[in-house]
Amino acid sequence: MYRVLIADDEPIERMVVTKKLQNFFPGQLEIIQAVNGREAAELFEKERCQIALLDIEMPGINGLEAAEKIREKNKNCSIIFLTAFDEFSYAKRAISVRALDYLLKPTDDKELQAVVEEAIQLTHRLTDEKSREAYITPKKDVQSDKLEPDGEESQGSIRLCAASEKIRQYIEEHYQEDISLQDLAGAMDYSDAYFCKIFKQCFDKSFIVYLTELRVEKAATLLEDAMVNIKDVSSRVGYRDSNYFAKVFKRIKGTTPSEYRLKILQKGKQGE
Repeated sequence: MYRVLIADDEPIERMVVTKKLQNFFPGQLEIIQAVNGREAAELFEKERCQIALLDIEMPGINGLEAAEKIREKNKNCSIIFLTAFDEFSYAKRAISVRALDYLLKPTDDKELQAVVEEAIQLTHRLTDEKSREAYITPKKDVQSDKLEPDGEESQGSIRLCAASEKIRQYIEEHYQEDISLQDLAGAMDYSDAYFCKIFKQCFDKSFIVYLTELRVEKAATLLEDAMVNIKDVSSRVGYRDSNYFAKVFKRIKGTTPSEYRLKILQKGKQGE
C-alpha cells in the first residue's frame, strides 16, 4: 500500500479528495489526513508517507512551508499542491521544492487521477530499485476471489502470457473510448483488486500509465500528418478535453503536441 497525506484546513475538501482517491485506486492507498501545515509536516514523517497532497492556504504554516519541511526530511517523496489561487509566486515556490504538480481547485478528476498515478509510479520505481521480490503467479478462486499460489511455475507463466495478450488486445480495441480499469476487469471477469495485481505483473506498470502511454504514442503517430487537427488527434486517442490531452502529452514527451508536430515537420524538410 502507498501512504498518502492529504492536508487541507477544510474538512469537506479533505473528505472529497480522500473519497476520489479511494475510488480511483481501490485497495492501493492508505490515506492520512492533516488539518494544517504544521500537522502535515509532522504526520508525513511520523506515518512514513510517500506522497503528499497539500493545500497552500492553511493557517499557521501554509502548504508551501510544510512542503519545504517535508522535502528536508524526504528527498524522494512526491509533493502535489492543490490550491484555489493561480499566483506566480506560489508556482515559483512549488518549483523550488520540486513539486510533482500544481493543480487548481476545483480539480479535474482525470487530472488528479493522472498526477497521483504518476506519483505512485515514481514511488513504485524507487521501491523496486531497493528490492524486487520474486512473484509466483496466482490463480483466482472464482467463488471467494482469493488469490492462491500456483504450484507449477511454467503453467503460471503461460497463464500470465495469455492474460497479457487478452488485456493488450482489449485496450488496443478500446483505447479511443473512455475506458477504466473497472471496465477491463469486468470484461475479463476479475475483481478490481485482483486485476490490478495481474496487470502490474503483465506489464510492470499500472493500467492508467499503460493506457496513457499508449494513447500518447498513438497521438504522436497521428501528429505526423499535418492535415489532422490537434483537437481531432486528442479525440481520436480518447481525450475529450484537448487542453488536458496537451498537458498529458507534454508530461510524457517533454513537449506540447504542436511543438512535437513542428519538430517532425522540420525533420521531414531537412530529409528532403
